[in-house]
Amino acid sequence: MFKRILIANRGEIACRVIKTARRMGIETVAVYSEADRDALHVEMADEAVLIGPPAAAESYLVIEKIVEACKKTGAEAVHPGYGFLSEREAFAKALADAGIVFIGPNPGAIAAMGDKIESKKAAAQAKVSTVPGFLGVIEDDKHAVKIADEIGYPVMIKASAGGGGKGMRIAHSTAEVAEGFNLAKAEAKASFGDDRVFIEKFIVDPRHIEIQVLGDKHGNVIYLGERECSIQRRNQKVIEEAPSPLLDEVTRRKMGEQAVALAKAVNYDSAGTVEFVAGQDKSFYFLEMNTRLQVEHPVTEMVTGIDLVEQMIRVAAGEKLALAQKDITLKGWAVESRVYAEDPFRNFLPSIGRLVKYRPPAESAASGITVRNDTGVQEGGEISMFYDPMIAKLVTHGPSRAAAIEAQTHALDAFYVDGIRHNIPFLSALMTHPRWREGNLSTGFIAEEFPQGFHPRVPEGEVARRIAAVGAAIDRVIGERKRKISGQMIGRAVIRERRRCVWLERSEVPLDVIREGEAFVVRFANPDGSLGQPHQLLSSWMPGDPVWEGTIDGHPVAVQVRSIPNGFKLAHHGYEVAVNVFTEREAAAARWMKEVDKADTGKKVLCPMPGLIVSIAVAEGQEVKAGETLAVVEAMKMQNVLRAERDGQIKKIHAAAGATLAVDAVIMEFA
Repeated sequence: MFKRILIANRGEIACRVIKTARRMGIETVAVYSEADRDALHVEMADEAVLIGPPAAAESYLVIEKIVEACKKTGAEAVHPGYGFLSEREAFAKALADAGIVFIGPNPGAIAAMGDKIESKKAAAQAKVSTVPGFLGVIEDDKHAVKIADEIGYPVMIKASAGGGGKGMRIAHSTAEVAEGFNLAKAEAKASFGDDRVFIEKFIVDPRHIEIQVLGDKHGNVIYLGERECSIQRRNQKVIEEAPSPLLDEVTRRKMGEQAVALAKAVNYDSAGTVEFVAGQDKSFYFLEMNTRLQVEHPVTEMVTGIDLVEQMIRVAAGEKLALAQKDITLKGWAVESRVYAEDPFRNFLPSIGRLVKYRPPAESAASGITVRNDTGVQEGGEISMFYDPMIAKLVTHGPSRAAAIEAQTHALDAFYVDGIRHNIPFLSALMTHPRWREGNLSTGFIAEEFPQGFHPRVPEGEVARRIAAVGAAIDRVIGERKRKISGQMIGRAVIRERRRCVWLERSEVPLDVIREGEAFVVRFANPDGSLGQPHQLLSSWMPGDPVWEGTIDGHPVAVQVRSIPNGFKLAHHGYEVAVNVFTEREAAAARWMKEVDKADTGKKVLCPMPGLIVSIAVAEGQEVKAGETLAVVEAMKMQNVLRAERDGQIKKIHAAAGATLAVDAVIMEFA
């Protein structure tokens, strides 16, 4: 077994590999760019080597620097993680030439399967069902349009190298093919250094299901069940689970056996994933093979009890698989949410900056429920504009799908992040969505259920009452602390009014609250003024705690708490709402207060995120039509097209191509 390995990656996956290596008694070496000097993976590793400037193309993607770091530190093997160099045949070969072991598949398997075009050809030769498409060289956007017209719409334009949603577009018309082709090529070039793309038929209402395979260097290959990854936004996976609510044992076995056959055909000898697009009728087609560890591998680990990173290391060291197919059983259900530094209320645009507070739910295993948090950040760290915006992967496991979802819902409510915007409100909303809970999924789920994007909502019904009750209890605790402050006037005792009017934004919830021992008892007012049944709230929350965690009538509840002027903001189940707790007299006065009007920025085009202006497509004085491209902004390797929302004339342009702008900086103004 290796004594020392180097992790040629950063962030969450580097930390993940270090944890397993440490458990196996293997020393670890981290590499880092100047932007990652204070990163968590650098702190966790036994040794760390600086490999260059922040840009990945000058650090994490430079093979020579990784090889040199291995020689400098005496690392015997390299784990590539995912992304960066993980699927580069040249990287595996360069390591081999230097006498260093690559903890991943052999270069031949990478060449055959890592390239999306070549993998489809190999799959077709192996008589694996594939999606209709064009796998040859596409000369230009006109050629792309001709191909798409022949295949029939909609089509998928996809980068041949890499994955993660980069260099991928769905086109429903000729115009969308032309633009999507050029954008996909540009993103592919920026992300992978390879601008080749291919076009294939896009299956309507599909599900994304993938099979985890594991092979060794002795010809043994097994599959470890499937993962459902249908909840996606812009082709980027958001939530994954294992197993899939669609599959039955027969379909699972067919997909698994097909994945194994394909892996054996290319002598696959590590952990890898065969991805399929599946119809609602359980039909399935080969999509691609990822010759690396997947981002979502934890859900497979949770339902099988197998550490995939450990298996990759053992296989790379020449060991035979200690497991046979008959040994693989799926136990319970696992759900994973990807926590990203992006603002769901601003069309999921990247959010960078300092993690002023980072308080994930505690990892635990009790009463049949496991909570796991794979992360590469820590409080005080910085989310950089140079890399993927992932903060963490929150995973829950339970005896059933419903139990795993309930655990995930509670864990998200308890996941507190401040300093940047993040997608936890959106993830929480997904967890409580009826269609998700029913398992009625497709890759179009988010687009169909949130066609206008994700916007702030005022809670209603049971959720509103729960938030109002917690708000009243918090206000009561704060009030009790204030009355204990020394130096106050001595006089008659103040009798606290029990009746309160809790405002959720400007929606009123009248109630009665009183302390009874360690608990607070809340009764909601009926329309006729009478009080309903009592609800008991128990919590050890104290002012300053970021999360109110306790029970309401014995049921676990977590609510995030943030101070705002004259109140606090509570976040729960995907709702973020300003809460004010008034006495009846205060509420009467507050009703006369006028809402503050927001500043009108309707004639200005603002930079939606911190990023680089790639291009400006218009000129001052130019007349534009609604839908026309105004500018392209790039951040975190993704290019975002800004379009005119209405017809108009460009009055002034404030930014030029190549400029780096802050969020809400003015790019141009309309007349």
